[in-house]
Amino acid sequence: MDVPETTGEKSSPLGGTYYRGPVVMRGSMIPKDTTSGNLLRRDDRTDWLHMDPWRVLRIQAEFVDGFGALAEVGPAVTVFGSARTKRSEPAYKAARRMGKLLAERGVATITGGGPGIMEAANRGASLAGGKSVGLGIELPHEQGLNNYVNLGMTFRYFFVRKTMFVKYSSGVIVCPGGFGTLDEMFEVLTLVQTHKVTTMPIVLFDTEYWKGLFDWINGTLADRGMISALDPNLVTLTDDPDEAVEYATHLIGY
Repeated sequence: MDVPETTGEKSSPLGGTYYRGPVVMRGSMIPKDTTSGNLLRRDDRTDWLHMDPWRVLRIQAEFVDGFGALAEVGPAVTVFGSARTKRSEPAYKAARRMGKLLAERGVATITGGGPGIMEAANRGASLAGGKSVGLGIELPHEQGLNNYVNLGMTFRYFFVRKTMFVKYSSGVIVCPGGFGTLDEMFEVLTLVQTHKVTTMPIVLFDTEYWKGLFDWINGTLADRGMISALDPNLVTLTDDPDEAVEYATHLIGY
């Protein structure tokens, strides 16, 4: 996951702020580990037998809270992209316009709730009077929701958060980003490719940024028979934020 430039949150006299789900920790209370890290850590001890049932309940609670918070959001489009993108960059301005256009169509904007592209899309949506949703994640270097989220939730587990993105989105716009953005993009592509979700418009913004990846997909992957000839057509590439919003929303209402 990309490291943000800033979350815009006021500093505390106790130092940094750490969010573990709904719990806020500062100073000496900031843990050295993360919830996901503890879940995936190899451990030869058997005391995990007594801990995992509690983890299951915690995971269940996150699903219940997420479903409850988002069930009445209405039609929505998720905008993915880097937390590193600066406000002066063209991609930030484009994502801000996407949020504004979505709000004008009565469509909610969902992001990961962080800075960069996520802040830009939330900013455009909230300042246009729309629903601006942020789904944050507990990470050592990405804490807190940006100030333009008007409906937000912070998750412990990536897989719960990803479920919320997919379940409540009618389309996806992917802006330039790093490993986290690529992970989110391929997650959605895999679900659409394998028909685990109904057809969902997927738009990649900034054709030059994605060109090398799709040269490899259309070349190496296709030439070795790793994908079908139809798979590259699951996405649409554009350099126009208006076109991105138009395509991402074109199935809403059908």
